[in-house]
Amino acid sequence: MCGIVGVVSQTPVNQLIYDSLLLLQHRGQDAAGIATANGNNFHMHKANGMVRDVFRTRNMRSLPGNVGIGQVRYPTAGSASSEEEAQPFYVNAPFGIILAHNGNLTNWPQLKEEMFRIDRRHINTASDTEVLLNVFAHELQLSSSGLELDPAALFKAVSGVHRRVKGSYAIVSLIAGYGLVAFRDPFGIRPLVLGKQETATGVEWMVASESVAVEGIGFEFVRDVEPGEAIFIDNDGNLHSQQCAENPSLNPCIFELVYLARPDSCLDGVPVYNARLRMGDYLAEKIKRVLPDVPIDVVMPIPDSSRPAAMQVAAKLGVEYREGFFKNRYVGRTFIMPGQAVRKKSVRQKLNAMAIEFKGKNVLIVDDSIVRGTTSHEIVQMARDAGAAKVIFASAAPPVKYPNVYGIDMPTRGELVAHGRTDEEVARMIGADHLVYQDVADLKQAIRDINPALREFDASCFDGNYITGDIDSAYLDRLEKSRLAPQAQSDRDAASEAMEGGDVSRSQLHLQLSVE
Repeated sequence: MCGIVGVVSQTPVNQLIYDSLLLLQHRGQDAAGIATANGNNFHMHKANGMVRDVFRTRNMRSLPGNVGIGQVRYPTAGSASSEEEAQPFYVNAPFGIILAHNGNLTNWPQLKEEMFRIDRRHINTASDTEVLLNVFAHELQLSSSGLELDPAALFKAVSGVHRRVKGSYAIVSLIAGYGLVAFRDPFGIRPLVLGKQETATGVEWMVASESVAVEGIGFEFVRDVEPGEAIFIDNDGNLHSQQCAENPSLNPCIFELVYLARPDSCLDGVPVYNARLRMGDYLAEKIKRVLPDVPIDVVMPIPDSSRPAAMQVAAKLGVEYREGFFKNRYVGRTFIMPGQAVRKKSVRQKLNAMAIEFKGKNVLIVDDSIVRGTTSHEIVQMARDAGAAKVIFASAAPPVKYPNVYGIDMPTRGELVAHGRTDEEVARMIGADHLVYQDVADLKQAIRDINPALREFDASCFDGNYITGDIDSAYLDRLEKSRLAPQAQSDRDAASEAMEGGDVSRSQLHLQLSVE
């Protein structure tokens, strides 16, 4: 999961891109980068860290030009700690190309091998983005014959990318001397939107991962980029677009609406906040059905993304809504922490339970989803420590039972608490008296209620249906084998360090490792 932005302006773009990346910071906190084009010259700065930490005044001054792209990164392929894999990436032939990517290529190892054996291109990192950049560069070389580049040749190159590349990808790219290119994979898994702004000197264009990045800096939201579509905006601000995929179909990632996207964004015609409210409506009906005789005194959200669903659950159940957990906004998301012990410790740093709201009450806690279960277990324990009589846990999303291979860090089945377990078993694992999950069909219907044109989704982490058609059990086995051993050792090392430092007991350590 990453956030990307591209701007073609009448004035310097460095500040516009910086401001947009701040609005997309929730999509990645590990690294950030900006690249600009000034005539035929590229300028780039990127590093590990948050946007405010990566870019200082001297860095911004070194990014002249009226055309540029930026990215905030949360890695799903490659090394999380390597600054070499911060984006954007650059290749000097043909033309000079800089590219940033949101998503995950499922066939990047095969493409990397093709790059070396057939295309004679060298890949220097373990990043699938560098592979994608070189595929695009090779297709541009073929479509333009190394000569002048026009929109027809560019769109032909994007068609070649669609034929070769599998997985999810939303792209922004600069081509030296020509302008900005943006395109989306033929399944439309990762979001990409288009915006514009009329100025006294001409029109300015912007593409970004979410509408909040467009509207938040004063641009007008125009539309979503279609699956398989490519958009080319030249240096003079002229926009060209074309469908470049043979059989495109819109299958947006439903987890974006559950958790990843900002609530004030609108993706593929669905306001995220409204979608989460509707999820709460369906979740409340499920709670009524499966727990008709369980008394509930109060409904509480886990801030922030579950708040809309929790408010609707409380309203539909006729139960008081209260804020019992308070969030420290300076701690990052726990489900993307590298180790289980680190994630567990982070929960206590991130959330605090106010005892007066829990003491002696049967509390229904609503969260957006349950992934590994470690966070949920700590939350339930915090509620009990604060004096709750009973803890009922509800998830606005269905059980996460399958790995996500399209850009979210859920790589192995063994890390998912719901994989191979019943709801009752998961309830015992997290320590809740009762557990209620959203149904997959209800989750999809909640989105269709808002935008009936959306018929299909990437809901693979819930239903195991991998829409790109190239994922099978053998693929998942290979993926897990490549990651499981080093990740397990990292988790155990982190857990052991925490235990030695007094952060966890041996029994708690056993639970953490069993969830893995």
